Amino acid sequence: MIVGAAGQDGSYLAESLLAQGYEVCGVIRRNSVAENQDSRLGHLGPGLITEYGDLLDPGSLDGLLQEYQPQEIYNLGAQSHVQISFEVPTYTVLTNGVAVLNLLELVRKHLPDARLYQASSSEMFGDSVDGDGFQRESTPMNPVSPYGAAKLLGFNAARIYRASYGLFVANGILFNHESPRRGSNFLTSKVVKTACEIAKGRKTGLELGNLDSMRDWGHSRDYVNAMQLILRHEVAEDFVVSSGATLSVREFVQKVFRRLDLEFDEHVSQNPKFMRPNELPYLRGDSSKARQVLGWSPQYDIESLIDEMVDHWMGRV
Repeated sequence: MIVGAAGQDGSYLAESLLAQGYEVCGVIRRNSVAENQDSRLGHLGPGLITEYGDLLDPGSLDGLLQEYQPQEIYNLGAQSHVQISFEVPTYTVLTNGVAVLNLLELVRKHLPDARLYQASSSEMFGDSVDGDGFQRESTPMNPVSPYGAAKLLGFNAARIYRASYGLFVANGILFNHESPRRGSNFLTSKVVKTACEIAKGRKTGLELGNLDSMRDWGHSRDYVNAMQLILRHEVAEDFVVSSGATLSVREFVQKVFRRLDLEFDEHVSQNPKFMRPNELPYLRGDSSKARQVLGWSPQYDIESLIDEMVDHWMGRV
């Protein structure tokens, strides 16, 4: 069962599990625009069972868990936009934090032998960085956004239920990961989409916020593979999943523009409205535990990720 199956990660995960012969139930939150609801799932056909459910409605999940009795549960549902979490902080904490507690309680009561993956985030680290410039499983967590704080609540709830009740609950602490299926209101897709529109003469400029923020970027397809390895590990543990490399927003945009033979300085400007109230300046993950213990390694680098996203958006616009 994938909670949040309609998202970027949920769609890649469903695709992977179905290819392996799994029976997969995807839980999706009802959207008034049906085209948005299944735009990432339509190609999977009837093999994917989809059901309506909502993390803020424990009763809906209670019924689905008892009906389908899943052996593996991936909780990928969330209010997933960091900047928007400053605008809807209570909703973000309820969805990303309190709802995890609700799900854990349901699993404890009905499916104590099931395995649960909790999607945690590098945003939990906030401005805390180890002396060598990396963030890893042992790095203290000091979130600087409602999103990061809410994810930390879910992360700690998972650890508490694992220790208190013996549940198999594992956290994947994923750093930024992108793909052609990333929503166009997220930074990387906004950059690539707008650059493609500029290349085709449909727009002239791109406005962004902080160009100096440093991020560790990977591909969603690689990261959902890590999720599966985490859940199939013999014991429930927490793992950082990251590329181990960091790049500024400015450098990312420059790479995209070079790919399209565009001049960065001619088209890119900063707009204060895209700045967060509290900026997170730096993220760089040490995923050596996942690589050594799980045998995970990413197949994409930043260049191949950008190539795939550019090809996608050039076809779309």
